[in-house]
Amino acid sequence: MTIDAAHFRRALGRFASGVTVVTMAFGEEVSGITVSAFASLSLNPPLVLVCIDKSSSTLGLIRRGKSFAVNILASDQRDLSNHFASKQPDKMAGIPHRVGQLGNPILHGTQANLECVLREEFDGGDHFILIGEVHAVEVDEAKTPLLYYSSQYGSFEALT
Repeated sequence: MTIDAAHFRRALGRFASGVTVVTMAFGEEVSGITVSAFASLSLNPPLVLVCIDKSSSTLGLIRRGKSFAVNILASDQRDLSNHFASKQPDKMAGIPHRVGQLGNPILHGTQANLECVLREEFDGGDHFILIGEVHAVEVDEAKTPLLYYSSQYGSFEALT
């Protein structure tokens, strides 16, 4: 059975997801990439997974640094998502951040961030699936999430 790639992509676009920026560092080299393929995996031990395109230049940096940070974007950070989704060479230039406990950039103003040690990596078609063991967590309860649905950004509104 052959699946039409464009039709498959449209179907997947019907699934609303949060938006994250995965940041990484090794030595003086830092970068980040917008990732919507992120999920919690386990509470004990605390594990998450992110999926990154095999052609991404950030993979080598994650592998060398053996860690990464997941920055869960807030509803007012659409521009940050677009910035890290671009092909711009120095993505951290001019972006407010601090260095986390594991040495990776932690973006300012996010809803939450998770600092992870790279635990495992699996082949996933045109992506690699990275499993991170979470070593540090920060949450800003006052923020609401940036959502992505059908190629558009949105925000969360609770049903009453």
